Amino acid sequence: MKFVVSSTALSSHLQAISRVINSKNAIPIFDCFLFSVKSDKLYVTASDSETTLTTSMDILENDVEGDFAILARTLLEALRVGSDQPLTFDVNMETLSITVSYQNGSYSLMGQAADIYPTTPKLGDNAVKITMESDVLLNGIGCTLFATANDELRPVMNGVFFDMTTEDVTFVASDGHKLVRCRTTKAKGDQKASFILPKKPAGLLKNLAPKETSVITIEFDNRNAVIELDEYRMVCRLIEGRFPNYASVIPQNNPYKMTIDRASLLNALRRVSIFSSQASNLIKLNLTTNELLISAQDIDFSTSAKETMTCQYEGEEMSIGFKSVFLIDILNNISADEISFELADPSRAGVIVPVLQEEGEDLLMLLMPMMLND
Repeated sequence: MKFVVSSTALSSHLQAISRVINSKNAIPIFDCFLFSVKSDKLYVTASDSETTLTTSMDILENDVEGDFAILARTLLEALRVGSDQPLTFDVNMETLSITVSYQNGSYSLMGQAADIYPTTPKLGDNAVKITMESDVLLNGIGCTLFATANDELRPVMNGVFFDMTTEDVTFVASDGHKLVRCRTTKAKGDQKASFILPKKPAGLLKNLAPKETSVITIEFDNRNAVIELDEYRMVCRLIEGRFPNYASVIPQNNPYKMTIDRASLLNALRRVSIFSSQASNLIKLNLTTNELLISAQDIDFSTSAKETMTCQYEGEEMSIGFKSVFLIDILNNISADEISFELADPSRAGVIVPVLQEEGEDLLMLLMPMMLND
């Protein structure tokens, strides 16, 4: 079998799907790409058994159809140092010896039989389908992915929850300390349905979505999801279980509100948090009329810092503590210029929302407070 493909196109597509492959695999075939030549298309698949990602690209010439597997690391390294030119793959389907020729050279390697590469699971008859623009999916995952957990005891927290109704789609993630809810009316389901997308495929989609400009189709049942993009197709195992009732943990009555410039607050937190306790990362916010005092101290090393900022705040004086790394994470994942802190008392979660929401979007981030000693 012989076919010709652009080295640049092949390298770009292989780099995108190679993120699926684990650094160590119990099954050796998962160290390989599966190549499948059909008519004028080349399909390449990478998998870790839980997530399978397939990409397609045009081929310039082809004499026969066929499938074979090839070691991913070797091919990626060869393509990485090559220049942009046509590559001719000459594959002996009996011996699986492969010769890749280019303008002024060639290299040879051995392939593996395609029939030992595992097949992807099929969806059940009860599968649900939803479509959305790629930028909607990218924004939903981008806002929430950082808040997912790494909790072996509660695996349902280790992914992004997709909650669909006939009016909107809500993306949710939480690690028990922080929670992000991003609701959009730019996408909706034909019925009420939900699933939990694991962190790894969610991260892969976050990287793939910017490459796409069209509609993305998601079809899922109780165990698996199939996500179709223009040039990529992902099949992944979903996290089974019931996601916690996220609406019940969001405080509804927050009488105290602070409005402040997000970038200025973020920079102040980065400066002051350097002097917080390495064990707790506790940072204290003291709110008075139109003024915010940020402070931190590390008693063990006799260091402390404080910084005063102007803000819009009307209400009773309040001091509340947060883990600085969590608060910085939240502010880093909001794009708005101004944010609003909605508070009730030092023992209840603080709600952080953009002052100006994007059209058709309702973004809310929640952070649990830390106990203050004074």
